[in-house]
Amino acid sequence: MRLFIAEKPELAKAIVEGLGGGARKGGYYECGGDRVTYCIGHMLELMEPEDYDPKYRTWSMADLPFSAIPWRKKPVAKTKNQLAVILALLGDATRIVHAGDPDDEGQLIVDEILAHAKCRKPVQRLLINDNNTKIVRKALALMRDNREFAGLSAAADARSAGDLLYGVNITRAYTLTAQQRGYQGVLHVGRVQTPILGLVVRRDRQFAAHAASDYYNVTADFAVEGQAFAARYQAASADPVDDKGRLIDKALAQSIAAAVRGKPARVALAETTRKQAHPPLPYNLLKLQADASRKFGLKPDAVKDITQSLREKHRLITYNRSDSEYLSDEQHADARAVLAAIAATAAPALTLVAQKARPDIKSRAFDSSKVSAHHAIIPTETTALLSALSDGEQKIYLLIARAYVAQFWPQHQYDQTHIVIEVEGRRFACQSHVTTAPGWKLLYRNDVGNEDLQRNEDDMDVDMRALRSGHAGHCLEAQAQALKTQPTPLYTMATLLTDLTRVAKYVKDERLRKLLIEKDKGKEGEHGGIGTPATRDSIIKNLFDRGYLIEQGKNVIGSTKAHEFYDVLPDQAKFPDMTALWHEQQKAIAAGERDAASFVRELMDYIGGEIARVAVEGVGIQSHSFACTKCGKPMRRIRLNQIKADGAAFWACTDRETCKHTMNDKAGVPVEKEVRQISELHKCMACGKGLSRRPGKKRPGEKVATPWWGCSGFPACKQTYPDLKGKPDYSKRKE
Repeated sequence: MRLFIAEKPELAKAIVEGLGGGARKGGYYECGGDRVTYCIGHMLELMEPEDYDPKYRTWSMADLPFSAIPWRKKPVAKTKNQLAVILALLGDATRIVHAGDPDDEGQLIVDEILAHAKCRKPVQRLLINDNNTKIVRKALALMRDNREFAGLSAAADARSAGDLLYGVNITRAYTLTAQQRGYQGVLHVGRVQTPILGLVVRRDRQFAAHAASDYYNVTADFAVEGQAFAARYQAASADPVDDKGRLIDKALAQSIAAAVRGKPARVALAETTRKQAHPPLPYNLLKLQADASRKFGLKPDAVKDITQSLREKHRLITYNRSDSEYLSDEQHADARAVLAAIAATAAPALTLVAQKARPDIKSRAFDSSKVSAHHAIIPTETTALLSALSDGEQKIYLLIARAYVAQFWPQHQYDQTHIVIEVEGRRFACQSHVTTAPGWKLLYRNDVGNEDLQRNEDDMDVDMRALRSGHAGHCLEAQAQALKTQPTPLYTMATLLTDLTRVAKYVKDERLRKLLIEKDKGKEGEHGGIGTPATRDSIIKNLFDRGYLIEQGKNVIGSTKAHEFYDVLPDQAKFPDMTALWHEQQKAIAAGERDAASFVRELMDYIGGEIARVAVEGVGIQSHSFACTKCGKPMRRIRLNQIKADGAAFWACTDRETCKHTMNDKAGVPVEKEVRQISELHKCMACGKGLSRRPGKKRPGEKVATPWWGCSGFPACKQTYPDLKGKPDYSKRKE
């Protein structure tokens, strides 16, 4: 009996279909003489320090550095039942087929289970990047020996162990050293988290340090052959300009405007080019998160949760954590069925454009050579009532569906005319953009701020195609406008997410920059990035939850704590260089040129040195004191679990005799407890006491949590009611 172990349930189902069908059992499928089971992400996780020895529950510099070579793993609690199914099936199998995703993490997910089970049976490798049945059958005929991929698994395992040991040791060392000087709280350090923090802090400081300088635009209004238009002065080689080619001499700018005003002009160049634009590619997770942030203000982790629901609960979209924007050539054959599903599910506006789409059009998105482990996020052939989805689910589904539908609309066609006009020996230029066939842009006509729709800022909608070289006219008016240089803008959630895919551009060391870019070779949409589509949103959420990042309007900035922490960190921690260096080492592991243990030992040498340095030099982050809001005396932060330094906490006034005031803890800062207002109007139907309206929990896709009403007599009376337009709904109790 062959046992296929797929990385995901949907891949297992695709393999079953590729094998000719089968019967669903508890956690697996029976397919004739074969069985197909599945993982749910990583089924095993690295053991934490306290799993090796309970003494590590208490943080102590004397116990650092903590090291575990070889490192050990334990079952993930929430999926232990499915792991038990896999282990039982392994015992009955004669041959194993490894069907993890075709990347290093996918290789590790199944390999670590085989290692945990001490499996010595022959293992074949099945490489599938598309659940299309035709592709699955082709892959089943081309299976290879799993031993060929041992290096990939070892590299991913080394990175995982390295991340844990680096984070645990450096976080504890910085925290304990800072606490010796009175700091209250935890200072978190991670290979990916801390460089992201560094990006934001450096952008904040670049913005604050910007010294505005003047530059000048000279624009003129022209009339040529009955056509009126404006054009901008083109700096000559002898003109004083800044690094962006802009005039910086006020007197010169004013003299140019005066010299050309009211003078004859001649068209030196008139060139019209017929152009066409491709539709935006379908979404990967990061691009979807960026668009959802820009359009709806949704946080990245909320978008991932919504896509998880659309995929697992409603079966409306394909794999949601993809880093690809492309589809396989074979998926083009599914277009008619997918478009019909969109038309049946979507709102009326999108239903109409889905019905008008042409399934015969094959856009640039269909390119098997650009699909690696996953393909783009697209709708499935499943239908649903749009009204049955939550507000967030509707918005995200419609974004994904629109991007797919656009692939089957004609290309946007336009004429671009470039004009150069001479007056008094000076040259002015402008450009016009005239749509000849709107094509797919009809679907995006109200989508303001979309990067895929941006035109040159100098493009005008004036039709200048009739102008020809040699045509004569006049300069009607000219003016020199003084402008200020602008700083690089502060991050928004969308621009931060985008920058995480190309942090290599901020690395000064040329060799390390090339290493980061090489890491993403073959990954469309990634150009020397840090983190992965599956982890970036949770890392950013942690930075917010831990008080390192805060929102200022639509901008994402670093907190005071973040800026102070940044200043005590070594460059290796706050720049993405470590990811580049690790890639170089993991590449050698994947090639079999070194083993994972030697990589971790080398890392432990660095960690040991960093702990020794911090122990001697200390961490000079300021200890902020907070006054009691009732009596003005100092507040003290108290951990609920005195053993764990990063556990839950609250704040208490140091005057425990007369004040006794307490406050909640939010990222190391005391905040007042919420005072519940008890309604005089709305009474509990069970006991007659007043009700209080409470915020409840925020659901995926909701900007505001769903409120509910509770009795003020709690805990004696536990009656609750749903909220109905700001009033308790007495018709039913809250479930």
